[in-house]
Amino acid sequence: MTTAFDPIDLGGKRLANRIAMAPMTRSRAYGAGTSPTELMATYYAQRVGAGLIVTEGVQPSVVGQGYPDTPGLHTSGQVRAWRTVTDAVHREGGVIFAQLMHTGRIGHPSLLPGGLVPVGPSAVAAKGQVFTHEGPKEFVTPKELSEAEIRQTVDDFADAARNAIEAGFEGVELHGGNGYLIHQFLAPNTNRRTDAWGGDTEGRIRFAVEVATAVAEAIGGHRVGLRISPGNLYNDMAEDNPAEVYEALIERLAGLDLAYLHLMEGPDRDLAARLRKAWPGTFVLNPFTYPEVTGPEALKLIEDGSADMIAYGALFLANPDLPARLAVGGPFNTPDAATFYGGDHRGYTDYPVLADYPALVG
Repeated sequence: MTTAFDPIDLGGKRLANRIAMAPMTRSRAYGAGTSPTELMATYYAQRVGAGLIVTEGVQPSVVGQGYPDTPGLHTSGQVRAWRTVTDAVHREGGVIFAQLMHTGRIGHPSLLPGGLVPVGPSAVAAKGQVFTHEGPKEFVTPKELSEAEIRQTVDDFADAARNAIEAGFEGVELHGGNGYLIHQFLAPNTNRRTDAWGGDTEGRIRFAVEVATAVAEAIGGHRVGLRISPGNLYNDMAEDNPAEVYEALIERLAGLDLAYLHLMEGPDRDLAARLRKAWPGTFVLNPFTYPEVTGPEALKLIEDGSADMIAYGALFLANPDLPARLAVGGPFNTPDAATFYGGDHRGYTDYPVLADYPALVG
């Protein structure tokens, strides 16, 4: 029986186990030009027990930023700074992918330079607010991307992927969920286009397919993962028939030989099973456990074949040595939500590891 602690081959790279650290925005890119810092290098290096680390969302272009102090991968300075992070991870024997996240309509002009405004497939504002340096602000109506701008955005993803490899990452994960740009093209409430980039299912999956294809051509499909979240309502999304759209998407992507598909599961476990069956490669599952964080009980999803790898989010945030804790059944530190976004080392690099509990390890 396969367990979460068995190794796995991922795009030709042997991973020590089947436990992934899920991407989590932390908003601490305080370096020049939203670049990573030494503190971020420490944070990721602490978590090398994961078979695979996926970074927080990294914007592939200036206009792709939707939150304060999130890092980019579109300048030479950012590439150099990320090299500090990947070097730290590799010194400890870890494997790390950069998640490329263009937030699309999610954001605010105050977060962007030079009069830029958020963009999207259609000029449809999200309901709600985004946090900025000046406090919460209402989402604005995004600028609808032109054909030329869509093509440039596809190129931006490919360029950022090349930058990721130059920065020392083993690969990239494309964020196609949580209401960000790729997801916005997939969903009917955010994509109201009537041209070849919208309308029917084939049109709405086109952007995701072209981004994945361009990135695979740039760095090799074995270095590319895709994260999706079918039916996820986050960021004011609505998908009335996610099965049709995502099964069509998977069919189109199957020939690219991507490293993995990363599913952020919703309450529809049947859909997860259908996508698992349809996907020909490695299937990474971030299981639906709301309102609880994903815990040790998720490990059985490897054993019963529901997934090839399990991605942990908040529990990995609070437990830098999470795989070791899962192996012995805990104990587990409780995540401090007050320190999730922004701040200093507190709630970031100061969570204790098992070695700090002599009675347990002695």
